[in-house]
Amino acid sequence: MGGALSVQIGGIRLKNPVIAAPGEHLIEDAGLAAAIASGAGAVVMKSANESEAARRQLLQAEYAALGPDWRPVAWGPDAPAGVTVLTRSGLHPLGFEAWLDQAVRHDRLARALDCLLVPSLVLADLDAAVTSARRIEAAGLRVLELNIGTPYASQAARGAVSTELDPARVAGIVRAVTSAVAIPVWVKLSGQSERVTALAAAATGAGAATVVIAGRALGLVPDLDTMAPHLGTSCGIGGFWNLPLTCHWLAETRAALGPGQPLIGINGATTGEDIARMMLAGATAVGLSSAVMMRGFGVLSEAVETLAAYCTAKGTTASALIGRAADARRRFADLPLLDDVWRNHIPRAQGAAN
Repeated sequence: MGGALSVQIGGIRLKNPVIAAPGEHLIEDAGLAAAIASGAGAVVMKSANESEAARRQLLQAEYAALGPDWRPVAWGPDAPAGVTVLTRSGLHPLGFEAWLDQAVRHDRLARALDCLLVPSLVLADLDAAVTSARRIEAAGLRVLELNIGTPYASQAARGAVSTELDPARVAGIVRAVTSAVAIPVWVKLSGQSERVTALAAAATGAGAATVVIAGRALGLVPDLDTMAPHLGTSCGIGGFWNLPLTCHWLAETRAALGPGQPLIGINGATTGEDIARMMLAGATAVGLSSAVMMRGFGVLSEAVETLAAYCTAKGTTASALIGRAADARRRFADLPLLDDVWRNHIPRAQGAAN
């Protein structure tokens, strides 16, 4: 079954490229069901692993929405556009058995609505991750996300989660998991690196069906009133302003790995138009998380509708968008000489000659 919005990630077809990316809004059954019912092509569950410390971290979680002046604004659908989201988060509170049961139940619901339910493992111990991956496959789930790029490893309890920044380690970790299961493995990578493309090459070279790039970085925002950090520490930080950075890494990775390698964009998309932007930069599908957590599951439905309207207006399909801007990108050295255009973009000093 095809359609104007249908895309292909390896052997997996998505009815559209809108992915409900993981977050606290996808912990409870009601949230998962709402995301599946929204019309999104895929829903990625809130991540889990075997670490008790990682589950306990959720009890210490805290969240803030910051306006353009870096001061807190009210959290929720009435927050102004363009907020920055600062989070100190944790993993799914359920133990693995209960989490896997939740995945199986919601996979049945997702299949009925032509949606892909994606369980997500965050790496703590590699042997445990391999065992969990095998259990996920044996339960009949169709794909696995392996998250090795959380922003929190340096701030969390030792061994709770991982932020992998060495391509050789990424290759070894991914190979261990992909060789243990037959289902496709999507690998989520960190954005806290100047080597995102090298990490992506290592992951796909080791058998990953796709990579999710690039995860949030750590950020620290001082509070001028208390003179302490907002939320007390360095936190995961994201916002609309990250879209150009994600698009850059998508374009770089497409150039390095070739147009046949599917990529998933994450971090910075908040609307259907942003999904189109990331697809033009090289993404096959795009995840939305913070915007949904902030404004509700209607964000997903609106993104599908907006993307469909954009494709209709352009007389194209979603799959035909992939990489068009990336492939049109040129180096600075290849661009034409201009006649002092820079002078039109600087302030005039008082008394300066015209």
